[in-house]
Amino acid sequence: MTPFDLLWLFFVLSSLQPLFQQRYLASQRTHALRLLEKQRGSRAVTLIHRREGLSFLGIPFGGFLDIDDSEALIRVIEMSDKDVPIDLVLHTPGGLVLAAEQIASALADHPAPVTVFVPHYAMSGGTLIAMAADQIVLAPSAVLGPVDPQLGEYPAASIIAAVERKDVNELDDKTLILSDIARKAQVQVQDFVSDLLGRTLATEHAAELAKMLSDGRWTHDFPIDAKRAQSIGLRVSTDMPDLVRKLMRLYPQPRGRRPSVEYVPLPYQSPRAPDRGRRGTTGARR
Repeated sequence: MTPFDLLWLFFVLSSLQPLFQQRYLASQRTHALRLLEKQRGSRAVTLIHRREGLSFLGIPFGGFLDIDDSEALIRVIEMSDKDVPIDLVLHTPGGLVLAAEQIASALADHPAPVTVFVPHYAMSGGTLIAMAADQIVLAPSAVLGPVDPQLGEYPAASIIAAVERKDVNELDDKTLILSDIARKAQVQVQDFVSDLLGRTLATEHAAELAKMLSDGRWTHDFPIDAKRAQSIGLRVSTDMPDLVRKLMRLYPQPRGRRPSVEYVPLPYQSPRAPDRGRRGTTGARR
């Protein structure tokens, strides 16, 4: 074998490595899902949008909630018997309102208990899906977000507010049409969320909460943590299973760059070191 042949073999094996790695990750994910199902007596499914380097060139791609996601998840729900609980591990920045509403409707109509686990965040359409569950489980630092609709790069509420502050004669037809669409989108999302929450909350409370989450009073990336979610009436707990945390580790970010966060990957107990004082005690302060 010549040096050229060895070099060619090296490039072939290097190009196949991401494929082998992805197959190995897929088998680990399946195993983790099976363990979660066995532990909870449910059908486990993930909806996770992260950037991963999967192609042979290592080009990362990421995703948002789309119609493909809704088709796949609805298929899973339809394949599950009516008495089989569903556990959904959700990690997404959101995406198409139509896809989120389809998934949420399918989950809400499932007769058996539905639990949504949010290890890190489920924003926008992800929050819409989470609200369809009988129980939302957030990690202590995980967040949900508002569900106010977005038109292109602008929030629908901001488009409406901008038009209301100007004389209608100073606006072109395109802006007025955009404002009309924004108002319709806002009403449609609010009505959907109100109906969704009305399954388990009083009608007045559901309508009030739907308005709060969809009227644009917060920015679209406003974090709603477990404490705030509970205070506004969402069914939220923080009893996150360790299996869900382990499952998220099987969805790595693309390699080829230095990680922003580095640490010794071991659980730490209280160190036996000289007392440095504790928060709230006397001693040096910042």
